[in-house]
Amino acid sequence: MKPYLSVIIPAKNEAKRLPTTLIDIDKHLSRADYSYEIIVVDNNSKDATGDIARHFSNMIKNMRVIEAKEPGKGGAVQVGMLEAKGTIRLFTDADNSTSIDQFEKMIPYFSTSGGKEGQYDVVIASRDVPGAKLVPPQPWYRRIGGDVGNLIIQALLLPGIWDTQCGFKAFTEEAAIKIFTNLKTSRWGFDVEVLTLAKYLGYKIKEIPIIWVNDPFSTVGMSAYMQVLWDVLRIKYWIMAGKYDIINSNLQNPDKK
Repeated sequence: MKPYLSVIIPAKNEAKRLPTTLIDIDKHLSRADYSYEIIVVDNNSKDATGDIARHFSNMIKNMRVIEAKEPGKGGAVQVGMLEAKGTIRLFTDADNSTSIDQFEKMIPYFSTSGGKEGQYDVVIASRDVPGAKLVPPQPWYRRIGGDVGNLIIQALLLPGIWDTQCGFKAFTEEAAIKIFTNLKTSRWGFDVEVLTLAKYLGYKIKEIPIIWVNDPFSTVGMSAYMQVLWDVLRIKYWIMAGKYDIINSNLQNPDKK
């Protein structure tokens, strides 16, 4: 049976944090009234991440493990999205900074929901819109770095999107296939590219507030911020130079996504 929800978890050297995340996801989804699958993408881990994930796949319903051959979180998410079968496809971080129960807030906004708010193809979690809660708050230097980076991203590519980097984003099946098939960025800047492609392909994006648990032991450093900004410049160039065939086709046929 085709699942309603596919949960994709990119995992690189997450042997310590992945078990708790999988237990939490299984606890919530096992009580859901919709069908689902869980896909862990082992992103070239050097520790026991893959072995642990395969061990859990023997205990958790509808879970499987695949491997990403190319390095980078973006590449891992791309592999998972294109391997998934769900009507809605969500990727979430292996550190469980956003619990899977936050997905319930997303469901009414999807065009597949049938509800009055259901007009969106991409629904993303945000730490920077009213109603969002960070527990505990991020250190001031991370907030400043994130805010400055977001202003640059908005100015160049995505006006009106306040948090491009939160690792909890969901897509309809059609949007996921068209966007991730054309992804060029395999590292930190892939979130920006994904949303940029969605925008140019005419998909509607909804940003919703979530509860986000800050990991004080996060290994994401300043180099990641610089990599994102470099990727932003590359994406802007690719757009201007017409490097995305699917965008060029969409501009020529505006009534067809």
